[in-house]
Amino acid sequence: MTQTAHLWLFFVLVFGIVILPGMDMAFVLASSLVGGRRAGMSAVGGIIAGAVCHVAVGATGAAVLLTVMPSAFNALLWVGALYVAWMGLTLVRAPFAFQANPHAAPRSALATFRQGALTNLLNPKAYVFMLAVFPQFLRPEYGPVWVQALVLFAIIAATQVAVYGAVVLVADRARGWLESRPSASTRVAQAVGGLMVLAAIVTVIEGWRGT
Repeated sequence: MTQTAHLWLFFVLVFGIVILPGMDMAFVLASSLVGGRRAGMSAVGGIIAGAVCHVAVGATGAAVLLTVMPSAFNALLWVGALYVAWMGLTLVRAPFAFQANPHAAPRSALATFRQGALTNLLNPKAYVFMLAVFPQFLRPEYGPVWVQALVLFAIIAATQVAVYGAVVLVADRARGWLESRPSASTRVAQAVGGLMVLAAIVTVIEGWRGT
C-alpha cells in the first residue's frame, strides 16, 4: 500500500468514528443550541485541543499503560461517562435550556473551550481508537514518527472541524426557532440531554467490551 492510500484509509476510519453520535458530538450540539455558533465553535476547538493530547499519547507509546493497566482504563471510562451523563441531566432539568435566562450569566467562550477539551480527554472512545487503530498507521518506512503523527493529527482535526462544524451551523439555525417556542425548546432540551446520557451509556458498554 502506498503512503497516499495509507492516509486515505486513515481518513475513512476517522470520518466513520467522528460522524457517529457520541460524547463529543453531543457536547457540540448542546453547546451550540445553548450558546449559539460562538459557543459551538469554542466547543469544537476544545475537542481538537483534547485530540492533541490523544495523538501525543498514541505517538509516544504511552497508550501501552492503558493496556497493561485495565483498571486505569476502566476508571477513565466511568469518569468520562459520568461527566457527560451529568451534563445531559443538567440540560434536561434546565428551565432556560435554549432561551435567554435573565438570572444566569452567559458562559464564556474560554469556559466552553475548556469543557470541550475535558469532554474529549475523558472520552474513552478516543483512547480505544488510539490503542487499536492509531499505532498501526505509524510506519518506520514513511519517515520520522513525529512527522507522521502531525499529519495524522491534521487529518483528525480537519475531519472534526468539518463534521462538528456542520453540527454547529445546523444547531445555530435551529436555536432561533427554539427561542420563540418555549414548549418545543423544552422537549428538544430533554432530547439532547437524553442523547448525552445515552452516549455515555453506549460509551461505557463499548469501552468495556474493548478492554
